[in-house]
Amino acid sequence: MPRCSAGEAMRGLEIITFGCRLNAFESEVIRRAAGAAGLGDAVVVNTCAVTAEAERQARQAIRRARRERPYARIIVTGCAATLAPERYAALAEVDLVLDNAAKLRPESYLAGAPTPTLPRLRGRETATAPALETLPRNLVMEGGGLAEGKRARAYVQVQQGCDHRCTFCIIPYARGPSRSVPLAAIVEQARDLVAGGASEIVLTGVDLTGYGAELPDRPSLGRMVRDLLAAVPELRRLRLSSLDPSEIDPDLWDVIGGEKRLMPHLHLSLQAGDDVILKRMKRRHSRAQAIETARRARDLRPDIMIGADLIAGFPTETEAMFRRSLDHIGECGIALVHVFPYSPRPGTPAARMPQVDPAAVRERAARLREAGAAALAAELARRVGQSGDVLIERPGRGRAECYAEVRFDGAAQAGLAEIGSVRRMRFARAGASHLIGVAA
Repeated sequence: MPRCSAGEAMRGLEIITFGCRLNAFESEVIRRAAGAAGLGDAVVVNTCAVTAEAERQARQAIRRARRERPYARIIVTGCAATLAPERYAALAEVDLVLDNAAKLRPESYLAGAPTPTLPRLRGRETATAPALETLPRNLVMEGGGLAEGKRARAYVQVQQGCDHRCTFCIIPYARGPSRSVPLAAIVEQARDLVAGGASEIVLTGVDLTGYGAELPDRPSLGRMVRDLLAAVPELRRLRLSSLDPSEIDPDLWDVIGGEKRLMPHLHLSLQAGDDVILKRMKRRHSRAQAIETARRARDLRPDIMIGADLIAGFPTETEAMFRRSLDHIGECGIALVHVFPYSPRPGTPAARMPQVDPAAVRERAARLREAGAAALAAELARRVGQSGDVLIERPGRGRAECYAEVRFDGAAQAGLAEIGSVRRMRFARAGASHLIGVAA
């Protein structure tokens, strides 16, 4: 592969991220690790393996990166690269493939470092499990991305991997078994972040409600959240990432109902609203349990906003089954709908099931998105005239406690634009996807 000529300027490090919030968090860990190793002109593609479409997009990005940066070193990592390293190593554009453990270590990016041997994962083998306690700290999110030193929202990874085997999901094989960060390490990270100016912390993981199962005293997620808030009283806002509705423990319900610093926002991993499809997915909750979870959350916190993941066109899904997922949006009061059109992921049981016609998958995904947009607009309209505390993420933009986006005229609203500050606002109007805030 040709390298930079004397007349060509180095463009520095670029990281292209696909997939979940955890991948976004780890991309910033990669940035630090690569920086510590002195990695210069390079593109790191942090892949996702949730769907075949995600892998297609990653390969597209790799080819585009080589066209646009012919002299850069191209490194591929993430879940897809962990599952099938030989597939990416065979691409002419790629210089190095790293698995999910190696990508977090500075030595992986040193010039002349040996290329790791990465056997393809088969059957029920799982990826190497990196030690969570050693991850870099003070990774603070500004707006939609992570940036060091910005005072807004911060991620703290508290859990990694998954012990479940949903039939559509390959991630347990890429991320390894469930393991958790001990409370003391979480508290230390949270204190560092708050001391650095972060107003809000988001606890993240692959299977967040699986937290603590393998730790010596088996603390639940709710117990950890309660103890974290008690240990860091200066933390203003705490938020949770995606939750399995079948695993919300009693302590967590108590915290949801009694601790105002835990934000009134739940994102539920629902995936479907039909019981037959849920069983074929090997999910651990029923349609009725999902509805009851949403009802209980709203009873405890009337101001709560509920989000959920829904898959359109899972194998064997009939129109009647799909309609139950569509109806689930209203039955659960979901305002933030994340729609995933199903695409078969080789190596998963669902890929061997009878598939839904791709055109029907696309049409059903569009209908879910349309219903989700209408639900969000109605929920935002309901909040007009109310007041709330808004975390300022960037000039003119912020997030309400319920996670609704809030926009405001930074020039007209003097004193509201300091990134990382929390300001009281009245929600004067609502757009289709955001609230309009004015000083309260």
